[in-house]
Amino acid sequence: MDSVLTFLQIVLINLLLSGDNAVVIAMASQQLPPKERKRAVWWGALAAVGLRCLLTLAAISLLQIPYLQAIGSLLLLYIAAKLLADAGQEGEGDLHMTRKKSGSLSQAVRTIVAADFIMSLDNVLAIAAVADGDTVLILLGIALSIPMIIWGSQILGNLLHKFPPLVYIGAGLLGYAAGGMLVHDPGMDALLFNGSRTAAEAIPLLCIPFVVIIGLLKRRT
Repeated sequence: MDSVLTFLQIVLINLLLSGDNAVVIAMASQQLPPKERKRAVWWGALAAVGLRCLLTLAAISLLQIPYLQAIGSLLLLYIAAKLLADAGQEGEGDLHMTRKKSGSLSQAVRTIVAADFIMSLDNVLAIAAVADGDTVLILLGIALSIPMIIWGSQILGNLLHKFPPLVYIGAGLLGYAAGGMLVHDPGMDALLFNGSRTAAEAIPLLCIPFVVIIGLLKRRT
């Protein structure tokens, strides 16, 4: 009975944590043609789940390394701003977009893999803690998150394609996730935050406009 409850907890955690992954996949693939977009979604989802499996098994030791999450946070902020800037280039000319789309499937997959790797560092500790080292439960629970990531990415991708302004919300969500990683980094907490609840609440929120501003500035250049 305990194993069943633990398994259900892991599934729930994975469902909740799949949202950020779905946003990244949708934003990175939104400029691709429909056929290539589906391929990017599948490859991105598989990469997300695979990375989460590997990192969950090593979560406790990885996340205790000071400043690792802080570095990941900065990288995720950059990726979010870049995705927003790239989205703004859509519609600048059919020939330009045709050239860009023709070679961007691999670029989209690389962006998805990089962002998933960064975000998974922050996500997997919760799964490892709940599973208490039970590898089978961890892997089974993560496997069930595959449909959530794939379907969520496809739905979000279609919405972003039809309603481009939604990309600002997606970038903001990634910025919020990056801010959360920054304040939960053990090295940064000891150096600056000292367990401050105000910092834990304020910094992720401040990262939302920060990402949008950087993305807009990057788009202009």
